[in-house]
Amino acid sequence: MLLGLALFWVGAVLFLNGLWLLGKVDDREITVIDVFVGTLTLLVALFLAFGPAADLASIKGAALTLLFSFTYYWVAWNRWNGADGRGLGWFCLFVAITCIPVTIETFAGGTGTWDVWFGICWLSWGVLWFLFFLILALGKGQLTRTTGILCSAQGIYTGWIPGYLLLSGTMPGVGGP
Repeated sequence: MLLGLALFWVGAVLFLNGLWLLGKVDDREITVIDVFVGTLTLLVALFLAFGPAADLASIKGAALTLLFSFTYYWVAWNRWNGADGRGLGWFCLFVAITCIPVTIETFAGGTGTWDVWFGICWLSWGVLWFLFFLILALGKGQLTRTTGILCSAQGIYTGWIPGYLLLSGTMPGVGGP
């Protein structure tokens, strides 16, 4: 299941990017995971948008997945070229605002455990992207530690755990892989 694959690796990149914000991973190293997961989510998005079962829902899923891909690539690019991140910060505001209707739609259309969990994930990601906006675009550096802790925690509960459960076919309220 592509969603499980993508979420599992999104969990890894969020966890490590959180550690990077906390100063536990060097700028030169974090680029590797950001490029890898950016590429993986890009490939998933391309399959969703242009694969044999492409329809309106899968194309929407691709568009939303590309929000992640582009963020990871931009983080990697900024680490490579030494940019201050203001542009990425403003992009993060765009994404955080986009998360509002996605969160509402996910909760409103929810019928089971997975839908509630996924709604919580979108809400969480929106908060995280908004924190990145505050840090990068508005220079609120005092939020860096909080953002790092939240980013690592979200890597676990919005990515790694649901991704693994989806891949193993044990996600409550969702069929097998």
